[in-house]
Amino acid sequence: MRYSKEHKLETHARIVKKASVRLREKGAHGIGVADLMKDAGLTHGGFYAHFDSREALVVEAFAYAMDRSTERWRKLVEQAPPEKRLETIVESYLTPVHRDDPGHGCAIPALSAEIARESPKTRKAFAAKLDQMIDMIAEQIPDLPRKAARQQAMASLATMMGALVLARVAGNGAFSDDILGAGREAVLDRAAATKAGLEKPARKKIAHDAR
Repeated sequence: MRYSKEHKLETHARIVKKASVRLREKGAHGIGVADLMKDAGLTHGGFYAHFDSREALVVEAFAYAMDRSTERWRKLVEQAPPEKRLETIVESYLTPVHRDDPGHGCAIPALSAEIARESPKTRKAFAAKLDQMIDMIAEQIPDLPRKAARQQAMASLATMMGALVLARVAGNGAFSDDILGAGREAVLDRAAATKAGLEKPARKKIAHDAR
C-alpha cells in the first residue's frame, strides 16, 4: 500500500517522539530498534523507510527531547518577571516530579554520559542542542553581558544536571530530596551573589555623585 507524504511524515514524527521517551527511560543502548518500532505501533521492517541507521534515529530523538525542554522553559518564563525567570526554571527542574519521570524529562542527565561515548556525529548534534539550551537560559539572566550570562547559564545547567543525576541515584527519599534542595540553593545563591556584585559598584557611584 502506498502512503501519502503527509502520512509518512506523521509516522516519522511518531517514531521520533516515542523513541525520545524510551531512550530517556532505558538509555541509548537499553532498547533495540525492534522495540522502538513496536512502541510506535510499527514493524521492524519499516524502520529503514524512515531512517538510514539507528544512529540517525537516536540523533533525532535526542534533538526532539532537548527541543521540548527548551520549549517548556520558554513557556514557563513567559509570565515571570525578568528577575525571576532563572529561578522559575531552576525550581521546575529540580523537583521530585522531574526526578521520578526521566522518560519525559530533560535528556541531558538521562543520556549525556552515553552520548560522550557515541560517534563524533552524534556528539556534535547533541552539543549543538546543548549550546541552544545554554543560550536560552542566558537570555533569562538580566543585567549581565552576554558572555557573563552564558558562563552563569553553563554553571547553572551543570549544577542542575549533576544534582538531578545524584538525586536519581539516591532514590526518592529524604536524602534524594535534600540533594535537589542543595542543587536549587547552589544555583540561586550563585545568581544572587553575581547580582549583588554588580549592584555594589553602582550604589557606590551614586553615593559618590551625591557628595
